[in-house]
Amino acid sequence: MDPTLAHRVTGNPDGPPVLLLNGSMMTMGAWEPVAAPLGETYRVIRCDFRGQLFSPGEAEPHLEAHTADVAALLDALGLERVHVAGTSFGGLVAVQFAALHPERVASLAAIATADRVEPDFWEGSARVREAALAAAVGGDGGQVLDLILPATYSPGYLAANAELLAAHRRQTALLPAAWYRGIAAIISSLEGLDLGPVLSRIQCPTLVLAAGEDRMFPLDRSRALAAAIPGARFEEIPGGSHAIVIEQPEEVARILLDFLETACRATPT
Repeated sequence: MDPTLAHRVTGNPDGPPVLLLNGSMMTMGAWEPVAAPLGETYRVIRCDFRGQLFSPGEAEPHLEAHTADVAALLDALGLERVHVAGTSFGGLVAVQFAALHPERVASLAAIATADRVEPDFWEGSARVREAALAAAVGGDGGQVLDLILPATYSPGYLAANAELLAAHRRQTALLPAAWYRGIAAIISSLEGLDLGPVLSRIQCPTLVLAAGEDRMFPLDRSRALAAAIPGARFEEIPGGSHAIVIEQPEEVARILLDFLETACRATPT
C-alpha cells in the first residue's frame, strides 16, 4: 500500500504551489470553491489526512504524525517549498509544519484556527470522539454530526441547508468503522495541544483569518495566534462561522488571493 497521503493537484501547472489542508471532518473535495479561483494562478495541492476518507492507513493520535505526513507528501511531489493554507485542524497542522519546517513554507494562512486547545473546546471534542468510537463498533454514526454541526455552521446555514445536511447525516452513518476510528484519532491529537512554544520559529509571511462568530476557536484565541507569530497579519470575517471555507468560499478565496500575491512578492518559491 502506498503510504503517501491521497491527494489531488489542480490549477496552473506553472504557478507557485499552494497546499490546502482540511479541517478534521472535511475531505479534499470540499475545498473546490476556493481551489478553483486559486487555480487560475497557482498550482493547488489538496490532500486527505490519514484517518480521513481517502488516505490509506490508520491515523496516529499525535499532531506531529500529520505534520510528518505533509512533509512526506511534498517529498513525493518533489516540492521543496510551498505556500500553505489550512482551516481548523488543518490550520493547526499548517502552523506546526511552518514552525518545524520553516525552510519549506513560503507563506502560511491559518483559517479558523487557534494557538491552543482550551478546556471547553476539548470537552466538546471528547464527546465527539466518544460518539465516533461508539459508531466504530456499530453505534449511530449520525450522532457525530449531531454534535459537530451546531458548533461548526451558522444558524442561517443550518436552516437553509437542513435537507442537504439530513442527507449528509444518513450518508455519514453508512461510513465504515475505519473512518470513525480515524476521526477519533484525529480528535485525540488535539488533547492538551498548545502551539505557543513553537510559534516564534515561524519565519514566513503569515495570515491568521478568523471567523467573527466561530464557536470552536473563538476570536481571542485566533488573535493570540497572530500576536505570537512574528509579523503575522490578522483578519476577521465578521459574522463568519467556524466553517467559513464552506459557507463563504468566495470571501476566503478573495482574501487568500490578496495575501498570496503579497507573499509571492516577498518570498518567491
